[in-house]
Amino acid sequence: MSARVPLAFYEFFAGGGMARLGLGPAWACAFANDFDPKKAAAYRANFEAEDLRQGDVWALSAADLPGRADLAWASSPCQDLSLAGARAGLDGGRSSAFWGFWKLVEELGREGRAPRAVVIENVTGLLTSRQGADFTALCEALAREGYRFGALEVDAGLWLPQSRPRVFVVATREPCPTGRPGAFHGRNVMQAFERLPAPLKAAWVWWGLDAPARRNLDLGAVLEPDAAVTWLGEAETARLIELMNPVHRAKVDAALAAGGRRVGALYRRVRVEHGVRAQRAEVR
Repeated sequence: MSARVPLAFYEFFAGGGMARLGLGPAWACAFANDFDPKKAAAYRANFEAEDLRQGDVWALSAADLPGRADLAWASSPCQDLSLAGARAGLDGGRSSAFWGFWKLVEELGREGRAPRAVVIENVTGLLTSRQGADFTALCEALAREGYRFGALEVDAGLWLPQSRPRVFVVATREPCPTGRPGAFHGRNVMQAFERLPAPLKAAWVWWGLDAPARRNLDLGAVLEPDAAVTWLGEAETARLIELMNPVHRAKVDAALAAGGRRVGALYRRVRVEHGVRAQRAEVR
């Protein structure tokens, strides 16, 4: 019996090639692109790939893309969509690079070479930026090219010790059942769907994804004993608490009220509040 031919994919905004790594040996990269020279160097170090083209996605044309891909993957810049940014949306200086990718999909469609499937990965702010107008515009673009589509909100923390929620918009030109909402269709996805006009709702697919296995360990079970670590002083602890907004301060208060040993994590990051960048401490 002959070996199965790998499925072909394009990887845009490729970074170090994590989509390629995740897809595995059943897939063959036909073309990859990233603008950043350091990311391109990392990609080549990981894969010794001759299929990587470093440069601006806007400078590419369909002629640069070989054959017809089974999948086009795009992890486009998130800065203008992130809750930590100014939220200029898909028209912002960085996140607008998505439309450079989409121009290529449109060109391929006119040549009869549209990718059979598209995956667009980004921060969950894609669902809400500009009161949902960006997500609607993205769905409109998919529908115009004959794709059916749906979104999944997935957090790497379900499998790894890392909080990294992301949205995956999965689209296909092939017939498929509409499905039903499931574990990865949280509030943000449901609200984004409800904001869509009726024709786009009709093109929506509730993609099925198995729920992850339940954890059998918590963070406290894998940390050093309390007596073996150096604790922060009162002043530094107070400073961290000052960086919390009311929601996260309430989590700390609830843990104190519950009594006993409680173990969690603290994440310091920048948020934009009332147009001003502010450092915050968030309880995980």
